[in-house]
Amino acid sequence: MDGARRVLVAADKFKGSLTAVEVAERVAAGLRRIVPDVAVEALPVADGGDGTVAAAVAAGFERREVRVAGPLGDEVTAAYALRGDTAVVEMAEASGLQRLPAGVLAPLTASTYGSGELLRAALDAGARTIVFGVGGSATTDGGAGMLSALGARFLRADGEPVAPGGGGLAEAASADLSGLDPRLAGIELVLASDVDNPLTGPKGAPAVYGPQKGASPEDVETLDAALAHFAKVLEGTVGERAAEYAASPGAGAAGGIGYGALLLGARFRPGIEVMLDVLGFAPALERADLVITGEGSLDEQTLHGKAPAGVAAAARTAGKEVVAVCGRLALAPEVLGRAGIRRAYPLTDVEPDVAKCIADAGPILERVAERIARDFLA
Repeated sequence: MDGARRVLVAADKFKGSLTAVEVAERVAAGLRRIVPDVAVEALPVADGGDGTVAAAVAAGFERREVRVAGPLGDEVTAAYALRGDTAVVEMAEASGLQRLPAGVLAPLTASTYGSGELLRAALDAGARTIVFGVGGSATTDGGAGMLSALGARFLRADGEPVAPGGGGLAEAASADLSGLDPRLAGIELVLASDVDNPLTGPKGAPAVYGPQKGASPEDVETLDAALAHFAKVLEGTVGERAAEYAASPGAGAAGGIGYGALLLGARFRPGIEVMLDVLGFAPALERADLVITGEGSLDEQTLHGKAPAGVAAAARTAGKEVVAVCGRLALAPEVLGRAGIRRAYPLTDVEPDVAKCIADAGPILERVAERIARDFLA
């Protein structure tokens, strides 16, 4: 788009290299080197997974920190974001893989208890709408830990609480939700996720995501059976809804925490759609002539609810031109076109050495942005 002078940079993080905020800063620096008077608006985005709170803070939310239980029970400092009576809570802040000690995976015992504590902190702060971004979890406990932190009780036949983690759910004999925090009934809880898996089965949380959390084939079977048993036990408490929620899209998100959120009355929405609403994307889009989106790897997964696809879809509806930046590109031009992306600029076009791209992502991204400026703005 010749003559474009207002650019909106709405990109996700380059995982392991740059935060979404840093991506926007580097792109802006590269554009201005070629077109000094270009107006650049930065709106870092996220799809509900790790980086969601950071994106909200960059958009003007206040960062709040609280001490909560990590996935193995050790205390960690986790953050959520608050603006007015709207909170953005990211389960990975409390229960994410990054919260595990280096080299430690705990597929059977990692718990979402700390995520429930984060939700409670948002309630304490007066939140009436909570966007609950889920992804990047270390856990496969069906949200049982989260529910426990909010007042639910899951007991074994001997009356003792079940052990933390998905593995312990195999021993659940009863579920009592009567002690759930009463404030939950008066809020809007939005489950923001980029996956629509059910709780169990071949496309369920253990089968699809268990291995990346360290689950062996035997662990996957154990967890799948335990979560199915958990849902059956809950049927005795909440009736047929327990089975309906288990089969619902998003129930399997983040090790089944989606299931726990649905039990709390959450409404499931694709994470990037929710976040674009919360971050104020529509008015920013209206002001832009060109939109630059992106993430670390533009690949087949990008097309299934990831941030760049959501940004491109919204921009195309508004008649705006979109280009993308990325570390690695694994999509053909015609596939990008169908997604609403005119052209993608991978770092590997500037520096073929992938290790260097990761190590020096910032300066290389600035050079990529210079190319975009020459192609679309100069």
